Formats: sequence, C-alpha cells, structure tokens
Amino acid sequence: MYISTRNNYQSVNASQAIKLGMVPNGGLFVPEKIPVIKNLESLLGKSYEEVALEVLSLYLDDYSREEIKACINKAYGDKQNWRAIAPLYRLTARTYFLELWHGPTAAFKDLALQLMPHLLSAALEKTQVSKEVIILVATSGDTGKAALEGFKNVPGLQIVCFYPYQGVSCLQEKQMITTTGKNVHVVGVKGNFDDCQNAVKALFGEQEFRSFLAEKGYLLSSANSINWGRLVPQIVYYVFAYLNLVSGGGIDFGQAINIVVPTGNFGNILAAWYAAQMGVPVGKLICASNENKVLTDFFHSGVYNRQRSLKQTISPSMDILISSNLERFLFEMTERNGNLLSEWMHDLQVKGSFSISEPLLEKIRQILWGGYAAETETLAMINNIYLKSGYLLDPHTAVGMKVYEQYAVETRDDRATIVVSTASPFKFAASVLRAFPDVKISGQTDEFALLRKLSKKSGWSIHPALLDLHEKPILHARLASKTEIKQELLNILGTFIP
Repeated sequence: MYISTRNNYQSVNASQAIKLGMVPNGGLFVPEKIPVIKNLESLLGKSYEEVALEVLSLYLDDYSREEIKACINKAYGDKQNWRAIAPLYRLTARTYFLELWHGPTAAFKDLALQLMPHLLSAALEKTQVSKEVIILVATSGDTGKAALEGFKNVPGLQIVCFYPYQGVSCLQEKQMITTTGKNVHVVGVKGNFDDCQNAVKALFGEQEFRSFLAEKGYLLSSANSINWGRLVPQIVYYVFAYLNLVSGGGIDFGQAINIVVPTGNFGNILAAWYAAQMGVPVGKLICASNENKVLTDFFHSGVYNRQRSLKQTISPSMDILISSNLERFLFEMTERNGNLLSEWMHDLQVKGSFSISEPLLEKIRQILWGGYAAETETLAMINNIYLKSGYLLDPHTAVGMKVYEQYAVETRDDRATIVVSTASPFKFAASVLRAFPDVKISGQTDEFALLRKLSKKSGWSIHPALLDLHEKPILHARLASKTEIKQELLNILGTFIP
C-alpha cells in the first residue's frame, strides 16, 4: 500500500497511486513499507529486464508478474530503441560512469518513461477507469521528450508538456516540438522550470478543475517523478549497476560503493537511496548541483531557501529551485512525520523557505554529501576527462564528476564509485565544445553543424536520436506566459473536449 507524505489521504494500492500521480490534497505517495531484496546475490548475471522484474514485483504487488513482465518487454524489448541498457564505463580502477542515455531520446529519463506509460495503462485497466487520462508534464529539458515519446499514441491518454521557453537547449526544444502523435501537446512557457512545475502541481490541487474534467470524462495524472510509477523504474538501474560492477570484477559482492548523482529535482538520487534501503551496499550518496545550488546549501546549512534568482546554466536539466522529491526523502528521515512535512511544504510555498533541526541534518549527512560545480569547473572537467581518457561528458555528468572530485579530496574516501551519466554529450554539443579552446564556435548558431563538429573533434558517433532531428517539421508552437498556463491548458482541452 502507498501513503501520503503529509498524512492527508487514505492509503491506496500501487495501481491507484500510479493512476493518481500525486496525492490530490497535496503530498506524494510513498510505499507503506520499503521492501528488501531477500537474495541480491542470486541476481548476479541476470539481464536488465530480469532484474527489473524482481525489483518492480516487490513494489507493485497488485500487478501480477506476468503483467509487469509484459510492461518491461514493451519498454525495453525494442532493440532499435536501445543500443544498450545502463552499461558501466570504467574510467579508472575505482571510478565508473553509469551510462543511462542509450535509449530513444538520449537521456536517462528514457529508462523510466519508456516503462511508465505501460504501468499506467495497466493501472487504468486494473482500477476499471473508463475516463481518458490527461498526463501533465513539467520539464527542465529531458523529461519532456522522454515522456512525449513514451506516451505518444498510447490509447486512452493525452499528454501535455510544459517547458521553459529559451530555458532548455536548442536540441532539447527541437526534440519536443517535433514530436509526432495524435495525443501529444507541447507548450513553451515564458518562465523557468519551477513556474512550470508549480503550475502543474496547482492544477492537481484544484478540485473544481478536476471535477470539471471528470464531468467531461477525463482524469489528470502526471509523468513527472512526483508519480511513483515514474520513480520506481529508476531504482532498477542502481540495483543492476551494483550487480554489473560485481560481475565485472570491480568489487567483491557485499562491498559498499558510493553513488554520485547530478540532480535538480532529487528524484534520481532518491531512487539510489531506495536501492540502498532494499539491500544494495551503498557507502555515501553524493548529491551534485550546478550553480543553482539550493540542495547543496540545504545539506550544508539545514535551511531550504528557494528565494533566489534562477540561473540559466549549461546544465539546464538541473536549473531547478524546488526539488519536489526531497519531500519523500525528508518524510523518511523524520520517521514519517507527515504533519511536520505539511508544515515545511506550506512554509516553502508561502514563505519561500523552511529549516530543519541540527540532529536531523546530521542524520542526513551520514547518508548524503552535497556539493556543486561552477560553469568554469564544469567545462574544465569535460576537457580534463577527454584529454586524459578520450571519454566525453555532457555538462550534467561533468557536474557530477567535479563534485565527486571535491568529495574525494575532502573525505579521502577511496571506495569504488559510480557516477551517473545522465545524457549523451551530443544533446549539449554547443556547451561541450566550449570546453575545448582549440575548437572555434564563436557566432555559430546551427546546433546541427555543432553536432558534426563535436563528432569530428571527439571521434564519437552522433546519437541516433539526434541524427535527423534538423529535418523534422515543427509540429508544436504554443507559447504562454507563466500566468497563462491554466488558460493554455484549457485551450488545448477545447480541441478534444466537447
């Protein structure tokens, strides 16, 4: 069963939690009890799909194993979509990159968002929902395309994606606005990611609006990591990565590893924490931020303060000031004190900040270490790793690597470490090329010419998802201010609601 982080909703089963997306009264669903993998060692040598079946079966116990297996096969079975699933790249004897970008949109979001639509579709069938579902998505870049690609043309669903206009890379935007599918809608928002995310959360909280949709035969749900159906597939790749590291001889079974995650919304690192709770031996979780270092500041001071300017950086998927999934983590750290969580989330919304006690902060520090990388440090890391090893980092992964370097110097922790590589470097070709002083890109605005330049510079092949992107027609041109998001959604609904 699944319960609310704010103690404000009845417990529900997995399919109901996935169908709802988030708690209608505010809050997020979490498992009533975190399951443990009884014999982790028995999964050594298993395929990604086999590990996924074992992990997901522990969380989705109102789904049959056959139903889960069918969803997994639909998500990962098409080898044209997947060049590889979550491979490890050995940088040094103690440092590995977990490459999560070999799917159809070149970003780690594919691992969850190729699977989630099928979990949701099964949930709708299991809960006997006759209404069509409207999926609302807020994206800081990569979630959007991955969600659109995963949900397009899925029967019984419409998907509406909001992204910060001029706040994502040109390639990320082109990926979204060229997406085909009869049920796909994309809106650029004149604001930042937090504006998009806050608007989506507000729409979920408007009972009158939800009642209006219900009368018309529609339900709201979400594909963001606020939806448990989006978060739970992410746990799988941490379990798989550990097993892969053991099988490859990097560590002995039972040895603890560190995991470094570049994150803005805290969902990807939260999945690593769940994997640790399930029995994966984890030494330290290292939370890496860019110059929008609201998480780093929180883990250092105990004060979460979103009252600051949002910077547009070369790692735009992390340009976030409100980290939604931190709520789930704090719920667990406070021994599931939903009333306290409600108070903090209210303060964050109304006052712009909240603070936690020193004992709680120290408890968190035993689990997690936070740091951030400046733009110059990020570019220097891309250059340094390439010159040393020929390996090419995207800016988000470079942030993670720089923060890991800081951690290693400060703590002298030499445990084997996995750094999560979240996107293909070709998704951010212009930024990556800035890391190489010998490459002249001044005045060049053709992102696709820059793809070819990066390929020539590195010797790497352009990711297939980006190869013919420049030839695809623009299919979505909606634009709204941050105060017009609800109205723009109503405009879209008017195209298919009688």
